[in-house]
Amino acid sequence: MRTVSWFSCGAASAVATKLALSEGEPITIAYCHIEEEHSDNARFLKDCEKWFGQEIVILQNDFYKGSIYNVFDKNYMRTPSGSPCTRSLKKQVREKFELPTDRQVFGYTVEELHRVDRFIDANAQVDVWPILIERGLTKEDCLGILANAGIDLPMQYKLGFRNNNCLGCVKGGQGYWNKTREVHPEVFKRMADFEKEKGYTVLKNADSSPLYLHDLDPKAGHYPSEMAVECGIFCELAEQDIEAGK
Repeated sequence: MRTVSWFSCGAASAVATKLALSEGEPITIAYCHIEEEHSDNARFLKDCEKWFGQEIVILQNDFYKGSIYNVFDKNYMRTPSGSPCTRSLKKQVREKFELPTDRQVFGYTVEELHRVDRFIDANAQVDVWPILIERGLTKEDCLGILANAGIDLPMQYKLGFRNNNCLGCVKGGQGYWNKTREVHPEVFKRMADFEKEKGYTVLKNADSSPLYLHDLDPKAGHYPSEMAVECGIFCELAEQDIEAGK
């Protein structure tokens, strides 16, 4: 039996991994690398390796070379049933690495208890260890634990983003994309140009017609009030529900 902790370069997954290691049992720490994540994630990963006292196994979908743009080029960007990037670059990589007998640690906090319950109900074959929930830890608690450990948060948090997903996440709304335009103009331009080249868009107008990023009103949306972008196991579960018509 192997215990695998899924590290995502986020605060919660880092604390979950450290707690799992504190139990004294051997832990395999795995990370799904994606090319479009902030470059500071590499620094955060190394800092966490020192904190953990062991190396992290870095995984990648080699067919797509770990890039969301390679996924989009061969598939699509976003539909009502979800986006292919999470499925190809995280879910498929995780499923290829995991073993039927694994106990798996995910960095989900007490705020997400209902989502963990849903995941367990839908994936009875996966032995989930919700260690943060067992300890009653919140997302804010995890940020505080990292601060006390002297580990700087990933740059995306410092720049005001609520998640440490890819730069230019196709699941973001108008406010998110305008914040990306402000903070990462080169990322905004790359996605906007890619949309024009491919003929499909990240955003939609109120009437569901395509809204190209090149045409997005710079004042549109309000990022702080938009739903946080999820990119992980619960995102997969929600997309499965949509595809099943639930």
